[in-house]
Amino acid sequence: MSADLPILVFDGDCGFCTSAMRWLARRSEFEPVPYQWADLDALGITRAEAESRVWVVGGGERLGGAPAVARLLARSRRPAWRAVGRAMALPGVRSVAALGYRLVARYRHRLPGGTPMCAAPR
Repeated sequence: MSADLPILVFDGDCGFCTSAMRWLARRSEFEPVPYQWADLDALGITRAEAESRVWVVGGGERLGGAPAVARLLARSRRPAWRAVGRAMALPGVRSVAALGYRLVARYRHRLPGGTPMCAAPR
């Protein structure tokens, strides 16, 4: 793993999550690590946190959910996606992004690529 790249912790058993990670990887640079293989203690993430949302760890930051996605998009190689990432962090937009993330996370097992394994624990 490169010390310069943030780490994206995601659910490696979820087809939708893996597809979303690959989509992000085409737009930004990070080290993808399925939470099932990650040293969560070293990253400062509990198993319950890892099961409920993606996490970006690096550069002194630990962001989960929509802020994690926003951070990776803000690092994009493409200007349009950088703008989307920055916009997701703006007041007002941040709340809408968080709601959207929660809805996607809750229903990811019903989305394209999703499987029953993708169902988030309750």
